[in-house]
Formats: sequence, structure tokens, C-alpha cells
Amino acid sequence: MSPSLSDTPALSRRGLLKFSLGASAFLATAGLGASLSGCSSSTAASGFATLRSGDLLFLRALIPVMLDGAVAVEKMPAAVDGTLKSLDYSLDHLSAEMLKLTRQLFDVLGMSITRGPLTGIWGSWENATGEDIRQFLDRWENSSLSLLRMGHSSLLQMVMMAWYSRAESWVHCGYPGPPTV
Repeated sequence: MSPSLSDTPALSRRGLLKFSLGASAFLATAGLGASLSGCSSSTAASGFATLRSGDLLFLRALIPVMLDGAVAVEKMPAAVDGTLKSLDYSLDHLSAEMLKLTRQLFDVLGMSITRGPLTGIWGSWENATGEDIRQFLDRWENSSLSLLRMGHSSLLQMVMMAWYSRAESWVHCGYPGPPTV
């Protein structure tokens, strides 16, 4: 009698290391491929210093999910736009190397060949539901791959820093604002 699937370990330590190495190589290759093939335009979208049109598609879907509960529904469009402007300002002041890494992350999330397998969102970001995006974030946050966990952390930190640097966010968390001098 052969053992059932529940009796055998799902992945050995060696198997996990091989899988992680392969996944890291895949992500690096996909990001580099996008950069070299021209899929990844370095031209900023109109009205932005750093964010590109493809980045905006992804971020306009992501930000409302991350700000859910902190912003009233009727104020969400303005909050998204303000957060994008704040994020763009912050990215414009990053070192060249950090901006390159951030763009690689955005490229991987923007390319359909990598977006589907890595996020579970097979269509365009505009068609993703809030629940789809929550599942993607949860998937990356709890991934066995440190690269995906780092991607989740980076996205979370970038969006939250951009949002909470704005005066409109302070009321929700009880911050009276900086002292007047």
C-alpha cells in the first residue's frame, strides 16, 4: 500500500531551497527581461515625476484596498490621487538603485506573464476585485518565499508612508499634526 499524500512531507528543506532559488531566478529574469525588452518604460506618466502609466494601473487598484476602513468611500478617489502624488514625490527622491528595484517590483506586477502566477490575478488590475487584491496581499505576506514577503512589505510600507505623510490621514489616527513653530 502506498502512503497517502498526507503521510508524506509536502516539501523537504532541500526541495524548498531549490524551489526558492528557481523562483528568485524567475523573478529576476522576468524583471530584467521587462527592462531590456522595453516593456518597462522609464517615461513617467503625465503629471508624475517617477510613476509610469503601468504603475498607476496597479497602484490605483491596490491603494483603495490598503486604505479601506481609513477613508470614507466618497473621499476615496481624492485619497488615492493624493497618495499617488505623495508616493511619486517619495520615489523621485530615492537613490537610483532603490528606484531601480522598485521599478522591477512594479514591472513584475504589471506584466501579465508574471502577474498571474505570482498574484493569482490573471486579468488586468482594473478588473481585479478588492477581494482578489486582498488574497494577493495575503498570499505574498504569508508566502514561503522571502522574495514575495519582501515585495509585500515594500508595497505596504510605500503606500502607508505615502498615505500617512498626508495631513488628511492624520484625523483618522488621532494625530493633531506637527507642532507650529
